[in-house]
Amino acid sequence: MAARVTASSTPLERDARIVNSRHHQIRPGDIAIGVIVGRTSEFFDFFVFAIASVLVFPSLVFGYADPLTATLYSFGMFALAFAARPFGTLLFMWMDRTYGRGTKLTVALFLLGGSTIALAFLPSHQQIGNWAAVLLGLFRVGQGLAWGGTWDGMPSLLALNAPSERRGWYSMIPQLGAPLGLLVAAGLFAFMRSTLTLDDFLAWGWRYPFFVVFAINAVALFARLRIVATPEFGRAFESRTLQPSPAFSTMFTEWRTIVLGAFAPLASFALFHLVTVFPLSWVTLARGESATRFLLIEMGAAVVGVLAILASGLLADRVGRRMVLGVSAVLIGAYSGFAPQLLDAGTAGELVYMLVGFLLLGLAFGQSSGVVNDRFPPEHRYTGAAIVANAAWFIGAGFAPLVALFLASRVGLWAVGAYLLSGVICTLAALAISKEWARATE
Repeated sequence: MAARVTASSTPLERDARIVNSRHHQIRPGDIAIGVIVGRTSEFFDFFVFAIASVLVFPSLVFGYADPLTATLYSFGMFALAFAARPFGTLLFMWMDRTYGRGTKLTVALFLLGGSTIALAFLPSHQQIGNWAAVLLGLFRVGQGLAWGGTWDGMPSLLALNAPSERRGWYSMIPQLGAPLGLLVAAGLFAFMRSTLTLDDFLAWGWRYPFFVVFAINAVALFARLRIVATPEFGRAFESRTLQPSPAFSTMFTEWRTIVLGAFAPLASFALFHLVTVFPLSWVTLARGESATRFLLIEMGAAVVGVLAILASGLLADRVGRRMVLGVSAVLIGAYSGFAPQLLDAGTAGELVYMLVGFLLLGLAFGQSSGVVNDRFPPEHRYTGAAIVANAAWFIGAGFAPLVALFLASRVGLWAVGAYLLSGVICTLAALAISKEWARATE
């Protein structure tokens, strides 16, 4: 095993191993830093595309359609990454087993950065016609494939190294990447949109955030490789705790755990896009409000999300992760009954919608990662966790902006609340079934 990993190490991984040779062990805090940096880079990438899906692509790529239809087309492109992600997992799991984790991460993160930078050079529909949409779709699929390969097992390693009485705290750490990534992405777009004319922004200003991604991904790559190159990670790999197993074998063997794991976080995953991507599209399309102003509101709400995620870790260590997920799902269900209509209630309504939404999102999302991963046997834990993450994002989040905007425009904002409520019902049902299953196996 050691010979195989050394032979397939990338130069960056060997550099990381040299850094680690100066420190004889890696602490949970060091792992946490690598996890936060890695997840923040992924979510920054994610939100740069999401914001451009509202502010740029409808006019740049789908300018021949009316604004609402163009945005729906754009959200369809947004969903392609979630459909491609499972195929990326299959491809990069094979690469992991064949060439080593360092090679897999290097290729995946360069594919992610390359696909994102390619978007910065995307021509408009006026320049190349429908080929603009084809290129947008191809680059988005490239991002999705890369996300399937960026699963590095570090959250699992973090959980394995965390003190047993602080598992809730360490479980929320990977989730901090979402609001932090949103803060950076929204800040960049707000700055570019506020300092440029609309024509300049649509011509070239929107492209700069995509260039920033590559630099951030380079930092994230080394931060991750620094952990992957540690002796602790190697021992966990050799003991099969973090070793990839064949994906189809894992699915057939552990399908019950995978199904429960995919549905357990749906309340938070559906809410995720209903307070980040969808409201920006609604206030700019239906209400004609300033995108810059709403991006600033999103940034303030993201800070609330960070604080709520931190609080979820403290609460989980006191009352248990399942309790936090269950109570937060019930609160999200109550929120779904009135909150979407607030988007038509002016600035005050938007603030309440966003601040309360991010508060509930932080509490639920903070504990939604890998809630059933400890049920996988060690030989299937690494691959099983990746499959669960792919399925949960695809079912609960991939099409959320598209569905929400369609329902709001055709039926009304109350239908968005009904859509969110369906995710709450799935979460509560999965938690109840998981609890009964745990009793039956005791």
